[in-house]
Amino acid sequence: MFVGIDVAKAELVISVLPSAERFTVENDERGVRTLVQRVASNRPQLIVLEATGGYELLAVAALAAASLPVVVVNPRQVRDFAKATGQLAKTDRIDADILARFADVVRPEVRLIPDAAAHELDALLTRRRQLLEMLQAERNRVGQVFGTGKKQVRKSLKSHITFLERELRSTDTDLGEMVRQSPVWRERDELLRSVPGVGPVLSRTLLADLPELGRLSRRAIAKLVGVAPLSRDSGTMRGRRFVQGGRATVRGVLYMAALVASRRNTVIREFYLRLVAAGKPKKLALVACMRKLLTILNTMMRTKTTWSAKAATAILVVA
Repeated sequence: MFVGIDVAKAELVISVLPSAERFTVENDERGVRTLVQRVASNRPQLIVLEATGGYELLAVAALAAASLPVVVVNPRQVRDFAKATGQLAKTDRIDADILARFADVVRPEVRLIPDAAAHELDALLTRRRQLLEMLQAERNRVGQVFGTGKKQVRKSLKSHITFLERELRSTDTDLGEMVRQSPVWRERDELLRSVPGVGPVLSRTLLADLPELGRLSRRAIAKLVGVAPLSRDSGTMRGRRFVQGGRATVRGVLYMAALVASRRNTVIREFYLRLVAAGKPKKLALVACMRKLLTILNTMMRTKTTWSAKAATAILVVA
């Protein structure tokens, strides 16, 4: 039995294969409870939902709590699957059917679902990113205010910048407090931050957005984040490898960490300079450093060992 669930703000549309059963429930506590009862009684092999910006969280948490095999997938991946099967129309019912077929044909791997505390940490990280974006936008606007007669505009912008900076400091304090309150997170945070180049932002992002770290192989974790090189070959043509997809929030923060590590981390810096000396473009070398840094962190989390330049070098040789 394979279940596809199309998620909307107000309701959930459920499609079941091979029985072709369909039903709809409200996207609230009562509706989700009904969903879990009806689905659990049939012992499904896989349940698939799309990521919808948070509307899916209640259903996913309830299904995971009931020990049901639930997977949240990228909407673009499902849309590409629909087009490949010739289904161009789009309704809630059709989307639920496509998700059920996707579960049956593709069989995406069931991954660890973050707990409630991880979701709260993720929400704080999201808010931090929003504050940074607003802060940068307001700073750019200050630089664009020229000439006379704009004193009040400049004053308003500077006042808002001060407010955003205060909110950002408060959010950073809340993030640090959340990590310190959890003994498990505190141990993992200290382990991750023992690596030169890894700061609090990357550590907390990995804790919240990459719970699979330390549980997957180096290739699987690189593919999950979106830093694994993908082939582009056809016949005798051998195209350039490229990276695509993955978890954008993790990848963006990992890029900044790799940039710092290429200067401050002796192991990563040596690897980066070796690639550049071999004629590789600097951006390509930096992406390779992202992958190597992620590999090191994945191994450290799995073995529960802190940073060691010698051990990291050995990991890179194997990788």
